[in-house]
Amino acid sequence: MNPSLDERKRAGQNVSLIGALVNTVMSLLKIVGGVFSGSAALVADGFHSLSDVITDLMVVFLLGVSHKKADTNHPYGHGRFETLGTVALSFVLLSVAGFMAWDSLRLLFAGEIPSPPSVVALFIAGASILANEILFFYTLRVGEKIQSRLLIANAWHHRSDSLSSVVVLIAIAGAILGIWWLDALAAVLVALLIAKIGWELLSKSLAELVDTALPPERLTTLRETVMSVDGVLGVHSFKTRSMGGQSLLEMHVQVAPHLSAAEGHYIGDYATRLLQERFDDIAHIIYHIDTYDDHGLSLPAQLTLPARTEIQQHLNAALARILGEAPDYELIIYYTPRFIELDIKCPMAIFALLEQQGVTAAELEARLNDELRTLEWFKAIQIWLPAR
Repeated sequence: MNPSLDERKRAGQNVSLIGALVNTVMSLLKIVGGVFSGSAALVADGFHSLSDVITDLMVVFLLGVSHKKADTNHPYGHGRFETLGTVALSFVLLSVAGFMAWDSLRLLFAGEIPSPPSVVALFIAGASILANEILFFYTLRVGEKIQSRLLIANAWHHRSDSLSSVVVLIAIAGAILGIWWLDALAAVLVALLIAKIGWELLSKSLAELVDTALPPERLTTLRETVMSVDGVLGVHSFKTRSMGGQSLLEMHVQVAPHLSAAEGHYIGDYATRLLQERFDDIAHIIYHIDTYDDHGLSLPAQLTLPARTEIQQHLNAALARILGEAPDYELIIYYTPRFIELDIKCPMAIFALLEQQGVTAAELEARLNDELRTLEWFKAIQIWLPAR
């Protein structure tokens, strides 16, 4: 059973707050330790961890806002707040990366050989690797448990911090051994890593804001799920988009042409429930029930077929010519792209009219088909009589 929205929000916010606390301690330790030990790479990694604090706090805020229920002003929910926040966060990361890269490149080309960092920087980098690995496994476990792509992404962000700290550790060791430029070069590499993360966040968020569709392989899985529902003959016209880590879906579901509207609606509701049970990220589904495959058909061409009032006028006139008057009946209309089929359910009074005119029910049905066959939209009519 999937956890509720409130449970997901609380679990996600708790792990993100713990991550923010750990990253705050580590960022201060690395920045201060890097300054006093003389390691530019460790200082750069400290700013990297500081950006992670912003990320963790952003996740806490976004989980709170994006999980609010839909309201009058936001009928589709508040998921776009998560997207907008991610765009803002990506610009922060890109700015930090640009500043770090500029400062480190200036140091590389300054022509002055800086003093090698102290051994203390090695221990700080090692502690950073350990802390980020613990955060990675903890956040990933919670993210998978509550099925939150946002938390899983944040977990891998912690893993990227761990890898950057490994680079810094190697650079500090090299600098201590006399390869002075290795420390500054590592700072540039860390800056590039931050820029890469920022760009990926930005590109994915912008793709979401312009309503980019879900990947084709995901559409195939969704289509197969709908087709597994009893009564579904086809599904087409998929329209998908993402909103704050959740998916929105529109589709046309084809059912048998002579089903009642109620049964068709039931099949559509069943397909909707099945999709939301199997795919926790699907937040909203709009479906349209088709009794034929209208994919690729021109809408104006379909609307040239007559409506109920016109059909009844033709049918009443035909009944009056055969029976002398048009009895009460229940009319059921089945539309296809090019023609119409009709069913009429007659009351008990029809038997008296048939006897007066000396016409059997089968003859009435045959004559109605002949009478209406001149209409270009007509295909067939079937008469249903009550049990006597």
